[in-house]
Amino acid sequence: MAGSVTSATLPITFRHSLGWVRGYDHRSYGDGFADVYDEWYADVTDVDATVRRMTALAGPGGDVLELGVGTGRLAVPMAAAGLRVVGVDSSQAMLDRLAERDAAGTVTVILGDMVDDLPDGPFDAAIVAYNTIFNLLDGDGQQRCFDAVAARLRPGSTFVVEAFVPDADRPPRSTSDVSVRSLAADHVVLSVSIDDPRHQRAEGQFVQFTESGGVRLRPWSIRWSTPDQLDAMAQRAGLVLRERTADMAGAPFAADSEQHVSVYEKPTGANDG
Repeated sequence: MAGSVTSATLPITFRHSLGWVRGYDHRSYGDGFADVYDEWYADVTDVDATVRRMTALAGPGGDVLELGVGTGRLAVPMAAAGLRVVGVDSSQAMLDRLAERDAAGTVTVILGDMVDDLPDGPFDAAIVAYNTIFNLLDGDGQQRCFDAVAARLRPGSTFVVEAFVPDADRPPRSTSDVSVRSLAADHVVLSVSIDDPRHQRAEGQFVQFTESGGVRLRPWSIRWSTPDQLDAMAQRAGLVLRERTADMAGAPFAADSEQHVSVYEKPTGANDG
């Protein structure tokens, strides 16, 4: 994005509570970010490394399910590499962007929820990239996602989860923050956020002011889980942790890693869902 970027925090405080982004639902994130997602988040998730990893896990020509497929930033390159990709997303705005990128229709898309609307499968691998699992806003929803994916994997197949590692040193009390995301001659984007560690929730708005377009609000909300909590969800779903790395390229995971890529396997002795 044009313009300088800074993390400077503005001296603004406000009262807040869990659920501050009122009216937020499963479509809000995608509808709010579809037009800027590829520009703002072009550098998250190494695309080439993801394609290589998913091809290795699914096998050449394998069947891959992507949850929260969004604009197809990962799905279209995976399909170009020969994988048969089915992508699910609850935002039509995101899928419209995917259709523009994928004019040949190489990715099969489903407008729906990534828990209740998954296709039957079976699949050779599934992936939920870049914190998308946290868009499910309670632990039960995340557990049901693991259950639903596990039921659609072939024995021996894998579920790849990419997510940030929550800061264990964050204060236990709720905090709020207003900062500058980007600044240029013709626009400014502010980030307004709330962090509630007691409920493992964070939420906020990107507030975009432009010289020509006025004000645009882009809300987001997540319920984060620790790697140990995700491992427990996987275990309850009948999956086992095969490996955990610090990124898609396979860098070793360490105690100070800020993100993780966890590969969960459906044991070969398990029955198909």
